[in-house]
Amino acid sequence: MTTTTSLTTSTPESTSPTTSTPPTVSTPLASTAVTAPAPPPALARCHALVRPALEAAVGRLHPWVGEMAAYSFGWCEVGGAPAGGPGGKGVRQALALLGAEAAGGPAARGVPAAVAVELVHAFSLLHDDIMDGDDLRRRRPAVWRAYGTGPAVLAGDALFALAVETLATAPGGPGAVRLLSAALTDLVRGQADDLLFATRPWTSVSPREYRLMAEHKTGALLGCALALGATLAGAPADTVSALDRAGRQLGVAFQLADDVLGIWGDPAVTGKPVHGDLRERKKTFPVLAALGSPAGPRLARLLDTPGRTGEAAALVEEAGGRAAAVAEARRHTARAEALLAGLPAEPAGLRGLLEFLVRRDL
Repeated sequence: MTTTTSLTTSTPESTSPTTSTPPTVSTPLASTAVTAPAPPPALARCHALVRPALEAAVGRLHPWVGEMAAYSFGWCEVGGAPAGGPGGKGVRQALALLGAEAAGGPAARGVPAAVAVELVHAFSLLHDDIMDGDDLRRRRPAVWRAYGTGPAVLAGDALFALAVETLATAPGGPGAVRLLSAALTDLVRGQADDLLFATRPWTSVSPREYRLMAEHKTGALLGCALALGATLAGAPADTVSALDRAGRQLGVAFQLADDVLGIWGDPAVTGKPVHGDLRERKKTFPVLAALGSPAGPRLARLLDTPGRTGEAAALVEEAGGRAAAVAEARRHTARAEALLAGLPAEPAGLRGLLEFLVRRDL
């Protein structure tokens, strides 16, 4: 797919203000049907390098906890029978290996970083599903529904501890653990803001606040993945910093694409019901942008009226909320690409992966 949009990066900060009238954008994400692009080859290449080390790490856990971890990755069913599910796409582990290559090192140097970020991501999903009350994860019962809330919390804690151990024992591990700790602090900050948004009135959350939340909740770990790979490959501090900032910009774009899918994505592709985010009253970027338009008061009334999510989704699109989210995603992607342009080396497939992340199915 191609886009006919030309976007500019008017401000460098991911928390820059948004105008009240969203721009109109012609792009595949702004069309009625959101389709799934083909995954870039970099994902399969990186998956093949990381999977053995990830399985070995999970194999060190208590057998029952290890089973829950394997279930969360799609490797087995409840009880341990092998499963052929695809699990996640492995975006974060791929970024860790590509970060090592961006620093001029071999991808293999980034494998411990890839394992660590994949474990942390799985840990965050286990806890997110409990906090959000989500019954399904990747079209299967979430771990807490399959095994119980207490066991799922335990499994998440085990994955977190295993991630720290994996990094701490790698060459260059102490510095890498410090990077991971800082990213996790931001991740928790973003998750806290996201939960608090749910308790606030519709019009009290600004697009600027939302972008900052997305940078912390989603961008921190993506930036950390790139930075960790570069750190283990021996990159200088300025390269590590540039990769971290690029990943954070990418994380905002990633979250904005998810926001579009959460309202208009095809359930056969996303595994989630159409208009699901509206039914759950999530204050996502398309909604917040539309609330800032002249249609805002009418939209707020619709959002507060049960059974009218279809009308609300149509009004969000009519008011420009969907186009605003797409345009904002493109802006943050362009900022990430600008940061990557100054690196010592750009690994094959990195830009393709960035593009995929803002046009993906989840």
